[in-house]
Amino acid sequence: MIAALRHRIDARFGTWRGLVRLLLAHAERTAGRLRPFDLHDPQAVRRVVFVCLGNICRSAYAEQVARAEGLHTASLGLSTTTGVGSPEPALAAAARQRMPMDAHRARDWQDFTVQPGDLLLVMEVRQAHELTRRLGGRRDVQVALLGNWCTPPFPHLHDPFTLSDAYFDTCFTRVRQAVGRLANDVPNARAAPAQKRG
Repeated sequence: MIAALRHRIDARFGTWRGLVRLLLAHAERTAGRLRPFDLHDPQAVRRVVFVCLGNICRSAYAEQVARAEGLHTASLGLSTTTGVGSPEPALAAAARQRMPMDAHRARDWQDFTVQPGDLLLVMEVRQAHELTRRLGGRRDVQVALLGNWCTPPFPHLHDPFTLSDAYFDTCFTRVRQAVGRLANDVPNARAAPAQKRG
């Protein structure tokens, strides 16, 4: 029975730690402490930028989904090596979702230029705080938790790196749902349709 419970938790939340961090994030959300990381000005968004730690799993996949949704998009990692590819389990999970990301290469924060109108979407509360610190009070960009667009909300989207295929699938399904719903809320971030040559 304990093994079955552990398997269920691993498949749905990644690890026990993932479940605990999710519950803590829900508590903060209920207390209103995560309101700064809601989307406050949808009309101001010109580009959606997905942020996680390594830019090889969650944010990398979110960028592919956003591009397929027709959004101006980019992604980056808060602590990564620019140019590295995604690990095989992430590529396999993306392929199972029919959203290949083999061509993705990570980009570190230091190699990224934040632009006015960017909506920076993080996966975890601690990433939101760290990103806010690094932005130094900029008012021309917004920071939000991507999991706010899940149904129900998931203010913590635990990192699937090194975890099970089952959790990769769970995580990428949540990311895909969130990006799909987000796309409806940021009309000015849509890319212009390609012009036909005549």
